[in-house]
Amino acid sequence: MIIIRVMGGLGNQLQQYALFRKFQSLGVETKLDLSWFSQKSQESAAAPRKFALSDFDGLPIQTASAEGVRALLGRTYEEEAGFAEKVRKRIAPGKTPLFEESEMYHPRIFSWQNRYLVGYWACEAYYADILDKLREEVRFPESGDAKNREMMAEMAAQPSVSIHVRRGDYLDAANAAMFGGICTEEYYDSCVNYIKERCPDAVFYVFSDDADYVRAHFTGKEFRVVDWNRGEDSFYDMQLMSCCKHNICANSTFSFWGARLNGTPDRMMIRPSIHKNTQTCVPEQMKKLWAGWTLVTPDGAVI
Repeated sequence: MIIIRVMGGLGNQLQQYALFRKFQSLGVETKLDLSWFSQKSQESAAAPRKFALSDFDGLPIQTASAEGVRALLGRTYEEEAGFAEKVRKRIAPGKTPLFEESEMYHPRIFSWQNRYLVGYWACEAYYADILDKLREEVRFPESGDAKNREMMAEMAAQPSVSIHVRRGDYLDAANAAMFGGICTEEYYDSCVNYIKERCPDAVFYVFSDDADYVRAHFTGKEFRVVDWNRGEDSFYDMQLMSCCKHNICANSTFSFWGARLNGTPDRMMIRPSIHKNTQTCVPEQMKKLWAGWTLVTPDGAVI
C-alpha cells in the first residue's frame, strides 16, 4: 500500500492526485490521506486551505482511514514519532515507511510498495506519461457565470495565451524571501516577446490576485485582464487558463496546472527557471524533467 499525504492549495493537491494516479497506473494499491484538512490541522497550518479536489466532477479518489495510515506508518502522521522510529530514521532512513520529499525528483519511489509519502511532487517527470489521462479525468463543473462560458468560446476562436501573475500571499515577508524576485517584469516581458515572435497575433489573457497591478503593467489592446472569478470561483481561472492555446506561468502550481490541462497540440508552455529562491537551475536537468516547457530566468533569459 502506498499512501500519499494531500496538503496545500489546489495546484499542490492536483500534483498529489497525479502521483496517486501514476502509482495506480503501475498496478500499486494507493490511497490519499486527507487528514491535513481536519479542523485541528487547519488551525495550526501556516496557510490553511480547503480540500478542493472534491470540487471537480467525479475524480476517482480513494482515501485512507486513520486506521489504514496507522497500520502502514505505525501512527498517524500528526502523532509524534516514537523513539524506535526516530532511531531507525537516523541510522537507516531507507528502512522506514515514512518518506518525505527532499529533492526535485525521486524516481526510486516507483519501486516501492509500502510507503507513506509526504511532498508536493511538482516535477512534471513524475506523471508526464499520464497527463492525457489526467486531462480527461479533471473535469470542471459548469460555471454559473456566463462570462466564463463566453470567455472560453473567445479563447477557442483566436491565438489565446494565458499569463498568470501571483502576488497576494507572495508579498508577505516570509513568502517574498522564498518566492519573490523570480517572476519579475523582465521575466514577463521576455515571455510575451517569445510568444509574439512565434505568434504575432497572440491575445494575452492576464490572471492575477492583483487586478490593479496587472492593468498598470500589461497595457495595449492585446492584453485582457480576467478579474471576476474570486473566492470559491477562483477555481475557474485554472479552467480558463487551460482553454488558452499557450500558457505563461508564474512560479505557482496553480498556473502549472492551467498549462498541464491544456491539451492544445504544439502549445507553448513557459515557466520560470526556478520555483523557489532556494533552488539552482541546472538547465540540462530542468529540460529533461520538464520536457516540452520553455524556461525563462528572472532576468529574462530563455534557456
